[in-house]
Amino acid sequence: MTAFTGSSNTDLYVYESEDAYTYSLLKGPAYTPPGGLLRDPSIMKHSDGSYWLVHTTNFTGNTIGFARSEDRVTWRFAGTQTLSTPGLARTWAPEWFVDRDGSVHVVVSLDTENNQVFRPHLLTATDRRLLNWSVPRPLTGLDQANYIDTFVVRFRGRYHAFAKNQMTNYVEHAVADRLDGPYGFTGTDDWADWGRWRQGQALVRLDNGGWRIYFDGFTDRKYYFSDSLDGLRTWTPVQQLPGLSGVVHNVTVLREHV
Repeated sequence: MTAFTGSSNTDLYVYESEDAYTYSLLKGPAYTPPGGLLRDPSIMKHSDGSYWLVHTTNFTGNTIGFARSEDRVTWRFAGTQTLSTPGLARTWAPEWFVDRDGSVHVVVSLDTENNQVFRPHLLTATDRRLLNWSVPRPLTGLDQANYIDTFVVRFRGRYHAFAKNQMTNYVEHAVADRLDGPYGFTGTDDWADWGRWRQGQALVRLDNGGWRIYFDGFTDRKYYFSDSLDGLRTWTPVQQLPGLSGVVHNVTVLREHV
């Protein structure tokens, strides 16, 4: 698990767990970028075996930051990417998505009108070294309202996007046959009984074949999770994440067999 904490906007904290429930600190702070912020850190394991981090670099601006590690403990700066989208005022909450064909993508929330209205956009790496990226393109179907913190998983041949509706403060669920859409909503408002004021959602597949979603209860300063055992349709009542509730923000969890 990668996270930032309530005490720092610039430091990475890395945790690990055998059951996706009880986490212990692996290292923290584990990395501080050479400049700017480190918020919304998302982790993935690349095809060469290295771990990569992508993160928010500032409250305003048009960049995302990257870091790389061989062991999740020692991280090094791997550059920044400047997005060329016209009028871009805010670039928040980048999340990795690796498709079944090995292509590497980042889903990121962009405010292109300087009005705090966000639209999820897709970046695609154009080389295996992750140095060059495509022009951001909107996720069709999610670009007509104010959605942020979009997290995408692939399940049974379809793409499932979990996005926070900034107008209602509910995490909603949309599905598409293609990664870039068009997405259609299957769950809106309080469809999963998670309640309002949730954000920073991230999903991971469990050993029993189910899914776990983590999210930040940002008004009560607690961190929660909920499970689905029926293919992302219904979800268990929310529970606090032990030991880390009230400490971490906007986590991403990477599942590995060791």
